[in-house]
Amino acid sequence: QVQLVESGGGSVQAGGSLRLSCAVSGYTYLMGWFRQAPGKEREGVAAINRRSLTTYADSVKGRFTISRDNAKNILYLQMNPLKPEDTAMYFCAAQTQAREPFYWLPADVYDSWGQGTQVTVSS
Repeated sequence: QVQLVESGGGSVQAGGSLRLSCAVSGYTYLMGWFRQAPGKEREGVAAINRRSLTTYADSVKGRFTISRDNAKNILYLQMNPLKPEDTAMYFCAAQTQAREPFYWLPADVYDSWGQGTQVTVSS
């Protein structure tokens, strides 16, 4: 059983930064960050494989950086600079069975999810 616990969310002003962390118990293949704002669909933000190859949503390219420490079993999302449009609940997700999906950002690629951490960006 893989368990994921996010931390690092909070409230910041536009132009500020936050670093989200996800502590992982168990082995994972792809890992990703997703976000969901009130009244909107959940969207994939970034994903990373075990060799640290990454992919990003167009809305966050150049601002967000996803990384992972396989030895410590921690996933990170560095967000800088933040915009008000980034306000959402952020979720950590993991793929626990070996597969090779063409796209990495659809939610159905992942089978294990964290509880979420809130990010609020004010203007």
